[in-house]
Amino acid sequence: MLNRLKDLLLDGPAGAESAPHAYTQEELGMAAAALLVEAARMDESFDEEERDRIIQLVCWRFGLGEEDAGLLVDRAAAATDGATQLHRFAHTVRQACDPAQRIRMIEMMWDVACADGQLHPMESHLIHRVAGMLFVDERDNGAARKRAIDRYGITDPAG
Repeated sequence: MLNRLKDLLLDGPAGAESAPHAYTQEELGMAAAALLVEAARMDESFDEEERDRIIQLVCWRFGLGEEDAGLLVDRAAAATDGATQLHRFAHTVRQACDPAQRIRMIEMMWDVACADGQLHPMESHLIHRVAGMLFVDERDNGAARKRAIDRYGITDPAG
């Protein structure tokens, strides 16, 4: 038992060369759902519209049925409730996704932030932070933001 814990902490058996962790679809799904839930919560409201939009995005991105996606979103909400673990979830997405997929993740976050018909400054701030953690540059982040705002037909508070 002690050796197993030691192996987990050291990313493999003693003396083994460490290789990048290959994330499962479940780990990636949890990380993505958690980032989307955090985007929805930033305006201090996580309403049904936002939850439904997250479920739709998770169904689309991970090929899940609506019930399984709903359970994943609920698990993600519980995992992030009361504790910000953005770095852990962003790290999973950054390691598991290529640059185009990371841009799509940011666009999904903008989509959730716009789902309630308005874009709160705290939501924008969070998404900009996560974009930095995912190594998504400002140009791609801005384009993703614009696509989401245009999709919902809301006024861009930044001008």
